[in-house]
Amino acid sequence: MSGQLLRVDVGDLTFDVRADGPDDGRPVLLLHGFPETSASWAAVTPQLAEAGLRTYAVDQLGYSPGARPAEVEAYALTNLAQVTADLMTAMDVPVADVVGHDWGANVAWALAAWHEDRVRSLTAVSVPHPTAFTTAWRSDPEQQERSAYIRLFWQQGKAEEVLLADDARRLRRMFGDAVPAEAVDEYVAVLSAPGALTAALNWYRAMSSSTPVDDVPVPTTYVWSDGDVAIGRRAAEGCAEHVAGDYRFVELTRVSHWIPEEAPEQLTIAILDRIAST
Repeated sequence: MSGQLLRVDVGDLTFDVRADGPDDGRPVLLLHGFPETSASWAAVTPQLAEAGLRTYAVDQLGYSPGARPAEVEAYALTNLAQVTADLMTAMDVPVADVVGHDWGANVAWALAAWHEDRVRSLTAVSVPHPTAFTTAWRSDPEQQERSAYIRLFWQQGKAEEVLLADDARRLRRMFGDAVPAEAVDEYVAVLSAPGALTAALNWYRAMSSSTPVDDVPVPTTYVWSDGDVAIGRRAAEGCAEHVAGDYRFVELTRVSHWIPEEAPEQLTIAILDRIAST
């Protein structure tokens, strides 16, 4: 990915951020998911930069080596949203169009719900509003089956061992054929560093449905594919009930969960359409 690598201090944390596009471009904040890094946006950011936008792709909490707190509570969604808002402040980005994939989508939903003055528009990718997901998880056997892997991730020590064994075979297998091998190698290298995979899994271990996420008032697009193995249709279609602002549901066909890498052109169109609407 072209552009600059920034190191941004937020209190005693230091985040790695890949910036691209013109310095005076409208800011777009890109939040990756598990088990990836900011490199997951490599096929999207050049297109956004070409459209005149200034992109900031963050290596999120636990993924940036300088921002890897040990305690599980640091990865609670309330804190992830606050840290992201503080990071925007540190970068002198008071408001941005926010795009999040997977866990990054969860953070983006929370940011738009709890810090709506910081979010001009939201494009959430793959993962729906947290309440839509929780509702489906509680009531939909299909979603329960799709989410069964999370129970392994909750097991401290065992999950790390299972995922990293045999040259991280199971971690690599999560991507199927959707993500280029060199990108998978990079993700595995990052998560193989001491404490890195534990930090990434702490996002799951800090999950709580006892902190309900408010409905989102900002203009929002949700991008989902019918080929997603992690998120089923009920959760995806339930998303609409939790957006009070202008809402668009973009459904892709025969694309996996890894939309930013597998369908970057379609995703970029959805992002640009949403940004143009505000």
